[in-house]
Amino acid sequence: MYKNLKWRILLILFTILGAVALAYPLKEKISLGLDLQGGMHLVLEVKVEKAVEASLERLADDIKRDIGEEDLEVDRIKAIFDKLQVNIRMVDTLDLPPVKKVMEGYSFFTKVSEDSDGLGLVYELDADQVKQIEENAVSQGLETIRNRVDQFGVSEPTIQVQGERRILIQLPGVKDPERAINLIGKTARLEFKLVDEDNSLQEALAGRVPEESEILYTRKENKETGEITKEPFLLKKRTVLTGETLTGAEVRFDGDFNEPYVALNFNSVGAMIFHEVTRENIRKRLAIVLDDNVYSAPVIQDAIPGGRAQITGQFTSEDARDLAIILRAGALPAPVVILENRTVGPSLGQDSINKGISSIIFGGILVVVFILIYYKLSGVIAVTALTLNIVLLVGALAYFGAALTLPGIAGIILTVGMAIDANVLVFERIREEVKLGKTVRAAIEAGFSKAFRTIVDANITTFIAAVVLFQFGTGPIKGFAITLCIGIAASMFTAVFVSRTFFDCTMSRQKLDKLSI
Repeated sequence: MYKNLKWRILLILFTILGAVALAYPLKEKISLGLDLQGGMHLVLEVKVEKAVEASLERLADDIKRDIGEEDLEVDRIKAIFDKLQVNIRMVDTLDLPPVKKVMEGYSFFTKVSEDSDGLGLVYELDADQVKQIEENAVSQGLETIRNRVDQFGVSEPTIQVQGERRILIQLPGVKDPERAINLIGKTARLEFKLVDEDNSLQEALAGRVPEESEILYTRKENKETGEITKEPFLLKKRTVLTGETLTGAEVRFDGDFNEPYVALNFNSVGAMIFHEVTRENIRKRLAIVLDDNVYSAPVIQDAIPGGRAQITGQFTSEDARDLAIILRAGALPAPVVILENRTVGPSLGQDSINKGISSIIFGGILVVVFILIYYKLSGVIAVTALTLNIVLLVGALAYFGAALTLPGIAGIILTVGMAIDANVLVFERIREEVKLGKTVRAAIEAGFSKAFRTIVDANITTFIAAVVLFQFGTGPIKGFAITLCIGIAASMFTAVFVSRTFFDCTMSRQKLDKLSI
């Protein structure tokens, strides 16, 4: 009966030491959630209609390229955003059949009309394709924001989809909310466009903007006065290169003036395009545009191979770092707007911590006192097992890197109650066996054996409920579910295995004719 006692004791000691090692130092191993250490709570809405418009525009460009590859002449190919349509206008009616053939490759377009003169076609984007684009915009936006937050260095953030087009973000411990909002919410669409040097900027500012050009501005803010100055640029609408081909972005410092700038690296495709653009436009200006803001428009002095470029401006080191983070993480597929913005102060979080700890201490003391009075010396075993249960729970939380939240503290308190409940079931079974006239050893054996199934059934059902809460719940509910799952596993180990080992250890050392229970 006691031949395995030695290895059981060693296993318990090893488990205790392992849990302590995992949890030490406690403040570094277990992070606090938003409700305990303060931080930001954001709810963003993805403007999915902008993603649909951007996709429609890209598709129109693809159609134009494919038609051009067939040596077909078209008057115009125009995206109609409000109707989600593409209007194709040809020069010769003979080109109509081959254009239709090209459009057969775009199965997600449906032809809705054909001009009577045989020169015009209108295709509409299918509803299923629109829905797919919207879903992709939300999921891609989620991943992009997660990448930005990870590089920002926030511990245990909560980032998840809420509804169809909303994203919930919780950032514990953020001390600069404004910077975090700018970092998260910036679309970061990087574009390279040629400056239109064939037309007059002044005439464009007067309202005579060429069809193939647009006016964008360099916006600079005076940090001291808050004054914003704008410098206009007349740019070609056509984007020669985008940030989709970026492979890296890092902050560097100018050797002459020690001013920060962002160095860019492109993949092989981007490097080839950048080389061709710079080779074909020597002595012309190439504007670097981020979210319709012109950061710089340097003159191309020579062809630039190797896929390297840089963004300069009147950056602070922090501005340059944030810009590099945004570019590395990638652009959002669509703009986002803030629907909800709440900041939880650290003082409120500290108050929650104090109350949570107080509830654990007071509740624990009451439980311990009751157990010791009611079950006497057997209660000491239960209290010891309970203490070990909490040690294991803390060690497991540290191992999994879980963030402790206020509901998580509630889960710990519930775990304490369940651990004691398991011991109560065992002790009451042992009492019943003693009353039936069995020896102490036989009563202990029967008590643990008969109570085991009841304990397992109760804990498994609770564990299943906790798993469901974790799977379908949000931030605070997940925190509760995590601590509950870990606590159930720990209580099963301490109530059944540890308590039984303590009883067996006592029985192996001395013969007991009477049990204090």
